[in-house]
Amino acid sequence: MKITKDSMVTLHYTLHDAEGKELDSSVGKEPLQYIHGNGMLIPGLEAQMEGLEAGAKLHAVVEAAQAYGEYNDKMVVEVPRSNFEDGTPVEVGMQFQASTADGQVCLVRVIAVTDEIVTVDANHELAGKQLTFDLEILEVREATEDELNGLGGCGGCGGCGGSCGGNCNCEGGCEGGCGNCN
Repeated sequence: MKITKDSMVTLHYTLHDAEGKELDSSVGKEPLQYIHGNGMLIPGLEAQMEGLEAGAKLHAVVEAAQAYGEYNDKMVVEVPRSNFEDGTPVEVGMQFQASTADGQVCLVRVIAVTDEIVTVDANHELAGKQLTFDLEILEVREATEDELNGLGGCGGCGGCGGSCGGNCNCEGGCEGGCGNCN
């Protein structure tokens, strides 16, 4: 069976950045399973996987625009330290959910802290980066009705494919998969 919309795909992957640094891998762990064509993976990777079959291997280079989007400087915001509870430690690298002016919930990362200001970044940590995936397709089958019905909302982790521009309305369920809330 070929990978098409609503196929349940099982695969192993290794992800590298443009410099060749390994960022993530499923090799030696549980393989990744997802339902194809429902925004569960970044669009540039899904497009390159279309039509592959079990046993196929793919070396896919995905440009930033088709991955987690271009880096947007407007998504870096300085917040007064007084907006955080007294005594709450805030450190560079921490991630937490924040609400935008229009009520959307987004995952932000702390990138700088002073006594007065906490600087947060709502870009996905891979925004603006070319990504390289090495894949091995292990299994392709039709997704069951239960699997398809379980998609709900934004289609699971990464449901907006990182290119939604902030309108995926995942209500905190994507654990950073959307990343482009603004």
